[in-house]
Amino acid sequence: MADEQPFRAGETVLLIDERRGKRHLVVLRPGHAFHSDRGWFAHETLIGAPEGASVATSRGARYLALRPTLAEYVLEMPRGAQVIYPKDLATISLFADIGPGQTVCEAGLGSGALTLTLLRAVGPTGRVISYELREDFAQRARRNIEARLGPDAPLTVRLRDVYAGLEERGVDRVVLDLPEPWRLVESAAVALRAGGILCAFVPTLPQAQRTHEALAAHPAFALAETFETLLRPWHIAGPSVRPAHRMVAHTGFLTLARRVQRRDEAGPRAVADESPEADEPEPLR
Repeated sequence: MADEQPFRAGETVLLIDERRGKRHLVVLRPGHAFHSDRGWFAHETLIGAPEGASVATSRGARYLALRPTLAEYVLEMPRGAQVIYPKDLATISLFADIGPGQTVCEAGLGSGALTLTLLRAVGPTGRVISYELREDFAQRARRNIEARLGPDAPLTVRLRDVYAGLEERGVDRVVLDLPEPWRLVESAAVALRAGGILCAFVPTLPQAQRTHEALAAHPAFALAETFETLLRPWHIAGPSVRPAHRMVAHTGFLTLARRVQRRDEAGPRAVADESPEADEPEPLR
């Protein structure tokens, strides 16, 4: 196990108000101070302190200091575009089977939450190519990514309209977070290697339906499936055990499909099963 490392100048730290639970991302800089309505303290108070330290403000409020997890970071980092929530990022990472050494094409970059997840999954031997039309989004995302992963993350940003087509060939995965992913089904079929996976995230059912139907009809894709992930926290305090009053319910739909050898549309087709169960695909679990 690696030795515990104290907080360093220039490091991003998550401060959590121990009474209210409010969270703040702070970059520790000598000569600076953290301010809130609960008081202030100098950054030097934490520089050199161990992770998990509790620090008091000028008004006696206490903040817990931790290195943020990736889920905590993407929820608190600066953003312009709406980020994909951690529950969906985790599902994308596993169900799209993102792994070390892969080459992943992504569109669009947004604030960088999905990109951070992909970069961590592919590791230093992989590569993420991200398409983004807006330069201001790309700049913000680069800052967020560099603050978390450093300047050497294996990321290539293409500032162009992805609907004009993906430039890459033989990639392992295509992950789409944009309004009309069905327009890229043919381009993704050309870009993906055989056995590769396309994953699309959209917020509304009409978008998901159109994406699913485009993939199901395309001769180079199979096993199209659409689903959503719901997260329900629980309140547990002694004898009081109940679902939390608020939950992270619907945020978006995921549609996935596998790149296969192109089927001959003119060839013989199997006779369709007319039973009701024939239209129900096996769930991905």
